[in-house]
Amino acid sequence: MTVLVLDNPELIAKAAMASGFQPMAFEPGCARPHRLRFHYGFNRHALEGKDLDIVKQHAAYLVQNPAVMVRIHGHSDNFNGEDYNRFLSRLRANAVARVLMQEGVPETRIIMSHWGSSRPLATPEDRAANRRVELEYLTVDVAQAL
Repeated sequence: MTVLVLDNPELIAKAAMASGFQPMAFEPGCARPHRLRFHYGFNRHALEGKDLDIVKQHAAYLVQNPAVMVRIHGHSDNFNGEDYNRFLSRLRANAVARVLMQEGVPETRIIMSHWGSSRPLATPEDRAANRRVELEYLTVDVAQAL
């Protein structure tokens, strides 16, 4: 038997829609921000400027939609050792989680994953693209099944 493991939330969503899955309806007027990926400078973990504003928009969406949870995926490039990269990816995920909680999102609705450099978005040589945090939205039912 062959098992296909999809590690791409967008591909998983497309496959679910193709199989007839109907997404839950959300209240009008509280649309989720489209941007789900935030990039960082070398050795940085703090959100700045527009990124911070967009994360606050995500927080407002989560506050208005209590049936939705968020998973924060922290990533790093492959420049340093893997222990340091995991630590840095954890700092990046924590920075986003801290903003969400300061804006009123309960800690129980936030799941964090920190991958270090083990899941690059681009080629390992494209370090700037790999220094990132990604948000993944889950319904409470899906999150409890994980």
